Amino acid sequence: MSDPIDFELAGRVGRRFAPDGPDLTLDQARNVVAELRDHATQAREHVHAITGMEAEPGHPAVVVDRGDWIDSNVAAMGKVLSLWPAALERHEESSNAAKAIGPRASAVQVGAALGWLSGKVLGQYEALADPGRLLLVAPTIVHIERVLEVEPRDFRLWVCLHEETHRVQFGAVPWLDGYFRDLITRALQTFDETSSGERLLAIAGEVFDAIIKRRTPDLITAAQTPEQRAVLDEITGLMSVLEGHADVVMDEVDTSIIPTVPQIRERFESRRASEASVRGADSLWRKALGMDAKMAQYREGAAFVRALMAEGGMATVNRVWDRAENLPSAQEVRDPDRWLARVRGIAA
Repeated sequence: MSDPIDFELAGRVGRRFAPDGPDLTLDQARNVVAELRDHATQAREHVHAITGMEAEPGHPAVVVDRGDWIDSNVAAMGKVLSLWPAALERHEESSNAAKAIGPRASAVQVGAALGWLSGKVLGQYEALADPGRLLLVAPTIVHIERVLEVEPRDFRLWVCLHEETHRVQFGAVPWLDGYFRDLITRALQTFDETSSGERLLAIAGEVFDAIIKRRTPDLITAAQTPEQRAVLDEITGLMSVLEGHADVVMDEVDTSIIPTVPQIRERFESRRASEASVRGADSLWRKALGMDAKMAQYREGAAFVRALMAEGGMATVNRVWDRAENLPSAQEVRDPDRWLARVRGIAA
């Protein structure tokens, strides 16, 4: 059975589209890798102190370059497609010409997108890996710290705090991994009967892209069935709280640990805003990949978590992780009081 995407070609295209640099000597590169590994270890203690959560063993942190990050996400896309037998069956039933051309065309699209993203992504938790693992993209971290002109040591630890929080979320919450995989499967299955073969693959790519960047899938609302809207609402709620929780944790660290954290946050947010207003090819990529929607998700998720902290501290925030039923819907993320009232009702 052939694959709907030529994954080997996708990896090669991704590496070709990945940006060059930054310029580092071999010793500098080794120092960056060593420091990120140290910070990833230190971040465990800090995240535990802030959240009270601790991941089970077996969820490692790995420092990678952009090519390794691309390869990892190409492999993850293969795992996503394996969860969707209908897409694989429809590919097998397509014409010989479609099976010859389609996988290569899809590979170029996937590879180009991953190449561009590799210059933007600082880190990523691989929830579909077994076991899940944390990736820290060293070249992009160094590039962004130079653009922002911030203290490298502080910025690297700050990034590790955000990504370590994702590692802890999946490593400390027993039901989250299974729920996450089931959510992906349900999201794909809801489109089986309503989409053409080409649309199936496009949706698979969109859902996969949303997963790796932890954003809301940008699908056409008018074409959604009630079942589709329901599962996408679940995805929105989960991704928002995952990102918002991590954003709040990285800013909760004491300035005695990261002295320049206020400056880092200010410059980081300023850069996010300026990127959103950029025109040209970069703007087209941002729209195509839903980056603006992801930024909104960061803001809404962080506001939700901070509202819960104001209500009852981190103990109230951690009620989100008690059970799957406690996860907020997309509407509840925007209206924390609604979530608080519902969860209090569950406890009663």
